[in-house]
Amino acid sequence: MSVFLNRQLAGLIPYTPGEQPKRGEFIKLNTNESPYPPSPRAVAAAAEAAKTLNLYCDPSAKALTAEFCNYYNVDDVIFGNGSDEILAFCYLAFCEKEVAFPKISYGFYQVFSDLYNVVAEQIPLTENFEIDPATYFNKKKTIIIANPNAPTGIALNKDQLESILAANEQNVVIIDEAYADFSGFSARSLIEKYNNLVVVGTFSKSRNLAGARLGFAVANTELINDIALVKNSYNPYNVNAVTQAMGAVSIAEAEYFEKCVGKIVAEREKFTEFLEQNGFYTLPSKANFVFTKPAAASGEELYEYLRSKKILVRYFKAIPDFVRITIGTAIEMDAVKEAIIDWRK
Repeated sequence: MSVFLNRQLAGLIPYTPGEQPKRGEFIKLNTNESPYPPSPRAVAAAAEAAKTLNLYCDPSAKALTAEFCNYYNVDDVIFGNGSDEILAFCYLAFCEKEVAFPKISYGFYQVFSDLYNVVAEQIPLTENFEIDPATYFNKKKTIIIANPNAPTGIALNKDQLESILAANEQNVVIIDEAYADFSGFSARSLIEKYNNLVVVGTFSKSRNLAGARLGFAVANTELINDIALVKNSYNPYNVNAVTQAMGAVSIAEAEYFEKCVGKIVAEREKFTEFLEQNGFYTLPSKANFVFTKPAAASGEELYEYLRSKKILVRYFKAIPDFVRITIGTAIEMDAVKEAIIDWRK
């Protein structure tokens, strides 16, 4: 680093993204992307929008907003360049001094805490890798919970989330729903009841648009206005025209969206059953991935073996017994199964 770097950032440890290999080099099951492409209509919308890239995009994303609010039956939404940007806006808007989140969760929460000089309380999971709602009661600080959590895939139910919201009326509770479409439940249904709730989501997973970078936050009007204040003070044109067009079509094509999600959920259940039959301990996932531990071997050993077979999964040194495996297509998951069977011989 140079001598000119802000000294407050000298010790900052940035988020480490999953490996992005050359296309086609690996079966890529390490970053929780969708294995399915955007719909043909979404691709066509992108091509059409590209014709106007000489002009600025709509800073209020009116067409995208209208499709979103109609489909999800919400009154207010704000969009960002991926949900990471939305989370960064939430930190600036709501995390003045302190924040609390699970000790095992999405790594960007700690990175943002360090970047914005916010004191972070990392709350341990239970011995079963679950979030205990009671450990979040009366925190008197902003709370961030990924639901389903990452990398475990375990989700809190509606009653558990409500207990946290009701016990923290004086502070904002942010529910990060990157994987909620694979769980069958969204906290969006609680927004009218709780004025301290912000629900963050992404089009990267269930809507097949990871490369387009589109995230959102849903909340009451006052909270959305708070986030908009930050967004418009940072980058009013934060979601480009191509991404807005693809996002709007993605919402309009509900059948394609639901079909892709359904196939991933079905493969997740089949793969979990396979792992259990082969001696793995797998957490009950409600996401588009599984977090699993092989018998009589480390997660690192399995990770390295699968990599040697040109299959990429995610290994975390902080949780050495487990690997996280994104759910791919049926053909991709069959390849993983075959590799695991060979590995166990």
